[in-house]
Amino acid sequence: MEKKRGRVLTGTHFMLGNYAAVEGALAAGCDFFAGYPITPANEVSERMAERMPEVGGKFLQGEDELCSIYAVTGASLAGAKAMTATASAGYNYMQEGIEYAVSGEIPCVILDVQRVRGENFATQADIMQARWGAAGDHEMIVLAPSSVQELFDQTVRAFNLAEKYRMPVVVLSETTIALMREKLVIPEPGAIEIINRKRPEGPPGEFVPFKAGPNDVPALPKFGEGYRILHSINPHDEWGGIQWDPDVFEKMVDRILGKVTAHRDDIVQTEGFFLDDAKTVLIAYGSESRPALGAVKEARANGIKVGLLKLVTVWPVPDKEIRAVAEKADKVLAVEMNVGRYAYEIERIGCDASKVVRVTKNRGLVHTTQEIYQAIEEATR
Repeated sequence: MEKKRGRVLTGTHFMLGNYAAVEGALAAGCDFFAGYPITPANEVSERMAERMPEVGGKFLQGEDELCSIYAVTGASLAGAKAMTATASAGYNYMQEGIEYAVSGEIPCVILDVQRVRGENFATQADIMQARWGAAGDHEMIVLAPSSVQELFDQTVRAFNLAEKYRMPVVVLSETTIALMREKLVIPEPGAIEIINRKRPEGPPGEFVPFKAGPNDVPALPKFGEGYRILHSINPHDEWGGIQWDPDVFEKMVDRILGKVTAHRDDIVQTEGFFLDDAKTVLIAYGSESRPALGAVKEARANGIKVGLLKLVTVWPVPDKEIRAVAEKADKVLAVEMNVGRYAYEIERIGCDASKVVRVTKNRGLVHTTQEIYQAIEEATR
């Protein structure tokens, strides 16, 4: 009989991006996965179906995306660390369930492998939907890996953020990195930070379900433990009682928003390259940061003072980091694989629109290094 693999596959691997996301989830403690087949995310479900039994977890193939997201929220409320994966079209269908996870404060991870509409080609067109897709006032945490290694690392981080802030977290992947094989280094289990959700400390009779502590995050009991709690999208007070009262509604929404806005410094993550003396700064996220860095290095070799701000967290917006580089730069190049969406955020944060150059590509292909280098040359003439 073949020996079962452990939860953390410590070592150096040459691994598919979709598989790396699975291994990141398992390393973070994921023990429930539900998904529905869709390219280019199918390899996630395939590997989860294989790996979940090895670690004592549960795998469910739902009949559609709504089933998958609601199965994930139910499993999370029952105490599981839960995840689903889909691609752009399937992510559309999940919005109602994501709204429920936001309003019910249900920790879970959603992997969205972006693809162009109806075809299995590369894009970053989901960048705005990942933030604004669900109904109602809300905040979202969205991470944008740029490599196979980051698919592992940021999936671990997504689970930690979901558990810490008791909310859904999106890993915004792309066809490019999802179907790419690269070197992946998985650390020893003890070297991987694991955060678990806050649990009730008192007896069930004294538990106030939505009373939050200093970090705005209430404790979360498991279903079946004797704690009385109602999870609903409806306005509710600290006891979970559903009622329409403007003061109750406002207080509830403000606290849910505050979990993110008050802790943005803990959530936001960026990387800077050659920024100290840069007169031109590229801002990119996901797979586009790869050719952007290559173009920056080529420009530097030719005496052009250019740098790169790579956004690892795209929502909440890294406003402080973007503003800091924009204030020093003569030009900011917003590099995206779509018709130019995140550039609006860059302009809004404090860059004058005339200062921002949109370097866009909407052809189902990642920019080449040379294409971005040409944009740098044009901007610096």
